[in-house]
Amino acid sequence: MLLQYKMIKRAILLSAMVILSQVAAQAQVTPPTWWWGLSGAANFNFYDGTTQTLNSSLMVPTAFHKGFGIRPYGSVLVEYRPAGVWGIMLNVGYDGRGGKFNDVVAPCNCDATLRTNAAYIAVEPSLRLAVPASNLYFFAGPRLAFNIQKSFSYTQVKQPNTNGELSNMRKTLVSGQVGIGYEIPLAAATNPNKISLSPFISYQPYFGQAPRSIESWQITTVRAGIALKFGKGRKKVMEIPAVAIMPADVTFAIRAPKTVPLKRQVSETLPLLNAVFFDDGANTIPNRYVALNNAQAGTFREEQLQAEQSVSMSGRSARQLNVYHNILNILGDRMRANPGTTISLTGAPADDGKIMAESIKMYLTGTFGINGSRITTLARKKPANPSEQPGGNKELVLLRAEDRRVDIASTSPELLMEVGGGMMKPVHINTMQTDPLDSYVILNVDGAKKQFNSWSINATDDRGVTQHFGPFTNDQESVSGITMIGNNPEGNYKITMTGETKNGTIVTKESTVHLIPQDATIQKGFRYSVVFDFDKAIGIASYNKLLTDVVSPLITDGSTVIVHGHTDIIGEEDYNQKLSENRAQQTQKVLENSLSATGKNNVKFETLGFGEDINHSPFENTFPEERFYNRTVIIDIIPANK
Repeated sequence: MLLQYKMIKRAILLSAMVILSQVAAQAQVTPPTWWWGLSGAANFNFYDGTTQTLNSSLMVPTAFHKGFGIRPYGSVLVEYRPAGVWGIMLNVGYDGRGGKFNDVVAPCNCDATLRTNAAYIAVEPSLRLAVPASNLYFFAGPRLAFNIQKSFSYTQVKQPNTNGELSNMRKTLVSGQVGIGYEIPLAAATNPNKISLSPFISYQPYFGQAPRSIESWQITTVRAGIALKFGKGRKKVMEIPAVAIMPADVTFAIRAPKTVPLKRQVSETLPLLNAVFFDDGANTIPNRYVALNNAQAGTFREEQLQAEQSVSMSGRSARQLNVYHNILNILGDRMRANPGTTISLTGAPADDGKIMAESIKMYLTGTFGINGSRITTLARKKPANPSEQPGGNKELVLLRAEDRRVDIASTSPELLMEVGGGMMKPVHINTMQTDPLDSYVILNVDGAKKQFNSWSINATDDRGVTQHFGPFTNDQESVSGITMIGNNPEGNYKITMTGETKNGTIVTKESTVHLIPQDATIQKGFRYSVVFDFDKAIGIASYNKLLTDVVSPLITDGSTVIVHGHTDIIGEEDYNQKLSENRAQQTQKVLENSLSATGKNNVKFETLGFGEDINHSPFENTFPEERFYNRTVIIDIIPANK
């Protein structure tokens, strides 16, 4: 739900901004407030009660009870529809309530028939309720009816036919109705002269519909018909400059790669979290962690995970999760290969932590044959570095799920990262990257977050084919160069940026880029990742030795270093954006200082912070380990082409 909420929050979009910016004026038509028209319908009249005394001169020998008839209804109408869902309707017209009673048998054993032609002038005001984002509407209100016709026709076998007028007919009836209708627009959206065809159906119960002041004759009516309505909207013209001027504090710039690499061999160093996360209410190791039997464990070697990984593995970073979910097997293999190593397993929270830690110990001893004396199990109320902080109230369910875990610690250098970070030794894999980071076109709209509601771009190639990207809200975004090129060999692209300012003004800016796809696999690149504790940017200090002693020596003169910072989805979006930027910038600073000390100055950095943006985050945010791995800075080293 949290992820859906944030996606919805970002979805205040303007998909037609470019069209708006390229016309001199756009006509907008406001809906009519007043509607006029005609309606026609059939009244389905259902009779009930008793009718026997027709007038002062005729009382039929046998009473009539039920009956039915279909009679016409026609009206003139007017509707008032102000902004919103509420409105008022008024119909005034002819209302036929005639029908035929069911035949009865007179005492002479003769069939008798009674027909009526009751009719009224009906005045029907109603309250109209429109269904939002729909043409459906409901209406309800009173009915005021004035009698204009009361004739009848009585026939009886062996007797002369009798025609006359019913006596004691009420001159005025007050009743009510409810109904439903549907508006079918017949005019173009840009035409201010509106026409609507509206089928409708209403129900008018017998309450208040006893036509006579004597006896108990009552009428219930179902009316079905159609109305033709006319209204006149107002044409509102909004002047828009053909090319609006950018605000003074907003600039638009593009950085595009000279060549767009389609794929790259990468030697990737994957950090290995030293924690196993347990499901709520469960003390057994979750199924997502890879569990081996004794035979499989006997042949398992960590090196099996270091072979080249398939680019088709599902998920954003399935390679890394595949390695991490083998953490217990990696740990068992390392301890088996290094008999002098020891570990401690600390579970939290305290009431379940010991059991959780023992379940991991049991796996290592039972599956990999590790001597139990080498494994210490403990329990704590909270982990040593908890995600839930005192006084914090951000997404407590997610934070507490992260604190339900067993932390793995050791003083054995064979298990730990040699150069800091507080985690286990990383795992190295070889893989083939598709759509590598340096293939992206970087878009900079400095001041956009402050000035714009959103912005987007259109990329038009030499053939006139246009692709739309966005909308965006941050000052800096990136678009896949491979996606932009598609099947084109190479070409020029006109990039049109269109944004809407906070006051509703549409502004545009144009630029061009030339993109060339590079088919051949280029020199192998390197990727490293560092992972931060929750809500921390200063944790980069623990990685100084890794960045200085391991990463920096791999950066040669002329290389490009891409540094991307990310966060999980916990917390406010703006805060996470700044946090990711701080993490990335601190990482760049450490690398720059190390390179400068060794005389390497011809290195290009591309440093971005993506915050919690799910379109760029390395992992999903479903499981605790995914959120941990999203608190990261990813470093891609792209050697210079030779």
